[in-house]
Amino acid sequence: MLMQSKDTALLIIDVQERLIQAVHDQKQIVWNIRRLIDAANVLCIEITTTEQYPQRLGHTIELIEKRIVHKPYPKMSFSCVGCAEILQQFSKSGISKILLCGIEAHVCVLQTALDLIANDYQVFVAVDAIASRRRIDYEFALRRMESVGVTLTTTESALFEWCHRADRVEFKSISNLVKECLPE
Repeated sequence: MLMQSKDTALLIIDVQERLIQAVHDQKQIVWNIRRLIDAANVLCIEITTTEQYPQRLGHTIELIEKRIVHKPYPKMSFSCVGCAEILQQFSKSGISKILLCGIEAHVCVLQTALDLIANDYQVFVAVDAIASRRRIDYEFALRRMESVGVTLTTTESALFEWCHRADRVEFKSISNLVKECLPE
């Protein structure tokens, strides 16, 4: 059940200009997603990003966009699985585990998690890297995801799990990400 760099992808869901402004703890969410991206880049973990209806909701925020290599997948479905290319990419790369982050917890993150489980992926959610506009929606999304087998984790836990060992060359970079403090 441990995530490993060779079989895990990071899926960043809809961290867009208009959506991020509406959620609670947006500064913490963006900070944690940025740390996940930086760690994924250090550890060569595949990163995929989506944008919900970008013509209306804007594009991925600059802090994230400048750290990702591949252009985000635009989507109209709430679930990222509605983009067939995403599952094709995961399958081609031998990905069996997906760590989700992004917004909103009770809509796009939840529906993506449920669809990925239905497609036989092991799904992890960084609970400190997802958000909703209302706390109750966030809390019940977590309960529902956990009830179907999604593994709830935190950003820091995911960073160490991805790294796996303290004697890896990349450990110092991961350790530095963990030591960072939330910017004011």
